[in-house]
Amino acid sequence: MTIDSHAAAVAAAHEVAAALAPGVIPRDRDGAATVPSDALAVLDSSGLLAITVPAADGGPGLGPPTLAEVARIIAAVDPAIAQVPQGHYLLVDVLAVHGDKQTRTTLYGEVLAGRRIGNALAERGGRHAQDLSTRLTGGRLSGRKYYTTGALTSAWIAVSALDDDGRLVLAFVPRDAAGVTVGTDWDVMGQRATISGTATFEDVEAPLTLDYARAYEVPQQLGARAQLVHAAIEVGIAGGALRDARAYLREKARPSTEAVRAGAATAADDPHVRHRYGRAAARVRAAEALLADAARTLDEIGLVPADAAAAARGSLAVAAAKAFGSEVALETASDLFQMCGTSATAAKYDLDRHWRNARTHSVHDPLDWKYHHLAAYDLADVQPPNHGQL
Repeated sequence: MTIDSHAAAVAAAHEVAAALAPGVIPRDRDGAATVPSDALAVLDSSGLLAITVPAADGGPGLGPPTLAEVARIIAAVDPAIAQVPQGHYLLVDVLAVHGDKQTRTTLYGEVLAGRRIGNALAERGGRHAQDLSTRLTGGRLSGRKYYTTGALTSAWIAVSALDDDGRLVLAFVPRDAAGVTVGTDWDVMGQRATISGTATFEDVEAPLTLDYARAYEVPQQLGARAQLVHAAIEVGIAGGALRDARAYLREKARPSTEAVRAGAATAADDPHVRHRYGRAAARVRAAEALLADAARTLDEIGLVPADAAAAARGSLAVAAAKAFGSEVALETASDLFQMCGTSATAAKYDLDRHWRNARTHSVHDPLDWKYHHLAAYDLADVQPPNHGQL
């Protein structure tokens, strides 16, 4: 499918979300035991993978407002499937700024044909997830990665590594290349259908590479744009939890005995339920507005910011949206049960998936540091760090 406008992308996202809805509970329950191939086929064939490919490279060149809204719409139904292409969109941006002609031509051609790029950027065993042991030596890649969201079912995998000089590089290898193994050892409480397990690369030929260190040696918005999708996923989870709370209150919930004694005929008549629901609805709307504001800010700044001040403005706008959106998602997913009552905890409804997904995804990077950088900038004029996690 060809998408050439914001409206077309939003319509496609709604179609994908509608197709994903019937299977969201089984996918959550199955986790890594069942690869969600059918759901991902819907996403991959929707045309949405190519929405941010630059116009100069044959794509529609749609910006952050479109990307954020697409991710939010899909995440409101299935945030695990919404997270699968998060790294893909980052890599499309990286190619736009730092890819050479051959690499762009090859990989953008794949993306425009509906083929997804998975990521293999993080590792275990070091002091932190970006303390890398993976090496690119003589054009051959060797290493072991974890949190490889999207890699299992992708056409290509982008792998971070250190080259012979100890410099950070990014190597793009076909998913089915000799020496590439992607496992399903993903056993977590939420975002289970991402199957973000271990990938191993054993002397893999890597003909397409770029200097990834350079990306963070200059003012950049790659990190902010990547984090924008994460923020949209959290805001989507919040909206999905509120939607399901509303449906349960209107269709299934009984009023508590205390509420009946006070004169409530239905659960929705309970004044305390109305207070909680109203507060949750207002905070979800605020999170959506903050997300939209961050997306507009990134759109104004552009993929290549004019200077460090512009880059900082974009990073902080997204940091605020991600931190607040995560808090609202967790609150709403928890308050759902306070509003709906004990019967809502029945396993058949799987309503706890909202909290499990929000809690698992929200610790992708620390929210406290986002608030720290916001305060440091406002109170002491300290610019935020120039990396990919803010």
